[in-house]
Amino acid sequence: MKSGRVHAAALISMFFWGISYIWSKIVFETYSPLTTIFLRLTVSFGFLILVLYLGRQQEKIRREDYLLFVVSAALNPFLYFIGENFGLSMSSASLSAIIIATIPLFAPIAAWYAFKEKLKRVNLLGLVLSFAGLLVIILNKDFELTANPLGLMFLFLAVVSAVFYSILLKKLTDRYKPLTIITWQNMLGLLYFLPFFLIMDGKHFISVVPNFRTLGAIVLLGVFASSVSFILFTYTIKNLGIIKSNLYTNLIPIFTAVFSVIILGEDITFQKIIGIFIVISGVVLSESGKVIYARRQRNRNKSF
Repeated sequence: MKSGRVHAAALISMFFWGISYIWSKIVFETYSPLTTIFLRLTVSFGFLILVLYLGRQQEKIRREDYLLFVVSAALNPFLYFIGENFGLSMSSASLSAIIIATIPLFAPIAAWYAFKEKLKRVNLLGLVLSFAGLLVIILNKDFELTANPLGLMFLFLAVVSAVFYSILLKKLTDRYKPLTIITWQNMLGLLYFLPFFLIMDGKHFISVVPNFRTLGAIVLLGVFASSVSFILFTYTIKNLGIIKSNLYTNLIPIFTAVFSVIILGEDITFQKIIGIFIVISGVVLSESGKVIYARRQRNRNKSF
């Protein structure tokens, strides 16, 4: 029964993260990416504060960890959301999701650099395979770029920010509950975005009257994509471990591709389907290699 709940939690979190790209596209019809980020974080922060107080799970932040929170929040949500949302505004939802899905491929490289963890061949093979899949998606038959180059740069900014963020997150999770971490980081993210929001989008925000479709998408982003999904995925990690849980993230671009066709009317060509399959295969190969490696290490330790 518990195993079923864990897998259900993983699937639900991937579903919400996958459809979040569609919700963002809907909000972009009314607001800029910057306003979308600010409103999403505002809703998420309010929701998480409510959960913290109702659940009586407040934790005091140690003074020596202030800088760690400040820097980590600069990476995620600040730089990550800038890269993801501005990239999404210039690219299709399905392409954005598949690029973001490559984050687990680059994480071992960061771990090798920061923690001197061994970089295995399967990680490099998965990286090469997924990069080949991305080329299939973004290049046409004449090898010309079909995607917006600036949009791609923003999306890879999100990838790089998330990879370096994972290094700092590893330190924070040893000291605080995930709910505490994401609540404080969203609060700091709001403070980072506030001056940019007021200067660049303040007048436009005041002059626009959003419809119910836009307001609904903002609430869904804040509550489900930025809060509930994180809580569910944390529950998944606790019970399955990081490596096995990350295998589920390969479902995100699939959910996004399906709903981008149903809701946004995006075209999914056969070439794009093949590219998505290749990218996901590369990520699965890399993550499966980690599972096998971890299992061998456990068996080796048992033999001693």
